Amino acid sequence: MTGACKRFGSVVALDEAALEVPRGRIVGFLGPNGAGKTTAMRSIFGLVELDAGEVRWEGRPVDRTARLRFGYMPEERGLYPKMPANVQLSYLAELHGVSRSDATAAARSWLARLGLADREHTTVEKLSHGNQQRVQLAAALVHGPDLLVLDEPFSGLDPLAVESLGEILRAEADRGAAVLFSSHQLDLVEDLCEEVTIVAAGRVVASGPVAELRAHEGRVRIDVDVAGAPPDWAPNVAGGELLERRNGSLRLLASKDVDPDEVLAQARAAGEVRAFSFGPPTLTELFLEAVQT
Repeated sequence: MTGACKRFGSVVALDEAALEVPRGRIVGFLGPNGAGKTTAMRSIFGLVELDAGEVRWEGRPVDRTARLRFGYMPEERGLYPKMPANVQLSYLAELHGVSRSDATAAARSWLARLGLADREHTTVEKLSHGNQQRVQLAAALVHGPDLLVLDEPFSGLDPLAVESLGEILRAEADRGAAVLFSSHQLDLVEDLCEEVTIVAAGRVVASGPVAELRAHEGRVRIDVDVAGAPPDWAPNVAGGELLERRNGSLRLLASKDVDPDEVLAQARAAGEVRAFSFGPPTLTELFLEAVQT
């Protein structure tokens, strides 16, 4: 996607936004609510018509044929509530050009893989929220897409389901699919994604490999836990910004040229050091800085 622009009346949803999702990679698509993420995702599928810019796949404009090889999991439910899960998945696979026998087999396989083998004949409306989320995911995967686009896929899932979904996304990337997903759970994004694109007010404010974004950040994160220190104690460091204070434990950002040995020496002078770490900012900290500037 390049030069993507979209307005809804006076609201600018996308403003010259650019997004790239290579095959075999998982890209996290991040931004505050209303930043333009869903609009961008929907434009990939022709559900939103851009005012300017274009969406291309493997160097060519996206058309209906290309979209048959895409899989989409919207944040809101897009399933037929009174249709059994297996029938629904088979039907959706056939719409993407899969033969009936292969569609039936793929539906059964994905339901089993997602822990729903015993619920395959159950209508969607009778499934729990989490199980409906699993069927919605299976609908995006059942035809073996080349591009997988997921809007808040982890929402409402328990920890076991989150771990299972993470494994599925890694497996999809390993087989050569391009995977794009949005999430407000930045710890999961940092664990799963090698690359991220961050948007704010419709504009891309940061993009690239997570490791490079962290390495190029001008500040470092310091975590220190000191027992017996005065309640208002904090190390005197250049460019220091206190992020959190809790029961003697501090987290702050400081200038990249700060000497960690000097910080540790200050901590030891203040009390008993129970924990100390020093390194590049987390993805959460990068995100907050990117969207607030």
